[in-house]
Amino acid sequence: MKVMLARAWGDPSTLEYADAPTPRPNAGEVVIEVRAIGCNFPDILIVQGKYQYRPEPPFSPGCEVAGIVRGIGAGVTEVGLGERVFATMAWGAYAEVVVVDQRHVYALPDFMTFEEGAVFGLAYQTAWCGLVHRAGLRRGETLLVHAAAGGTGLAAVQLGRALGARVIATAGSAAKLEVARANGADVCIDYRTEAWVERVSRETHGEGANVIFDPVGGDVFDGSTRCIAFEGRLLVVGFAGGRIAEVAGNRVLLKNVSVVGVHWGLYRQRDATRVRRWMVELLKLAEARQLTPVIWRSFPLERAARALAAIAARESYGKVVLIP
Repeated sequence: MKVMLARAWGDPSTLEYADAPTPRPNAGEVVIEVRAIGCNFPDILIVQGKYQYRPEPPFSPGCEVAGIVRGIGAGVTEVGLGERVFATMAWGAYAEVVVVDQRHVYALPDFMTFEEGAVFGLAYQTAWCGLVHRAGLRRGETLLVHAAAGGTGLAAVQLGRALGARVIATAGSAAKLEVARANGADVCIDYRTEAWVERVSRETHGEGANVIFDPVGGDVFDGSTRCIAFEGRLLVVGFAGGRIAEVAGNRVLLKNVSVVGVHWGLYRQRDATRVRRWMVELLKLAEARQLTPVIWRSFPLERAARALAAIAARESYGKVVLIP
């Protein structure tokens, strides 16, 4: 089979389209013939050796796939041979065939394409983990979503709208703001041309946002501490901006603010049963068309470096897909 291999830490441009043995399942594992692969910003970091997980090279990046079950190990009960499925992985998804623990494999609903299934897991799970489990977002509250046209940002916008929140979105171009608006954002702010902290304050009549979803960090995090509401919940989702911000303790104290980590991967690792329950709720919303994956573009698997370059350059919106 073909895979994209990282033979050493480095830029995604160094990924190699190579041959590898077709994997066989151990007990409890599922072999998936891959039809689509979701690309994510952490894929770039893991190739660079900058992510929380550091697999020893050579390895394949990627954490989301959809395809058809072609083999099952002893004791597999969640899915059967020939079934359409989607799955999440720690890494290894950039391949024609993958093997995944059945705890992380889900039946792909008839109303979803392989491409939609391949991009559903990480973004919507992260949004649910943050907005529902960690922040307890309530109907009528104001949700501020940064990087709102990215894959995870759009998932947060859609889920926030489905939960009955008023959604304020920030992004870096008029085109991306229009994508956010089309997916449920009530207020859209171009952070390049507007003083977004002041605009959020005006839009909330000086009260601030109740929940802030921040996958950027750095200066964006600093600004968020200035426009958060009393008892607001500031969700630390990632550091796409490159700088890990430090918390000003006085700002946390003065408004009784909660700064809350959202590391969904640890829930996947430590409590797969809980994650499966979340997926059931997410798929209900997807069937009701309240959650709809947005795919910017698909690339052949061998052009994975180009796909990741588009994400790194903020050229894309929504999700980017690879097709073996």
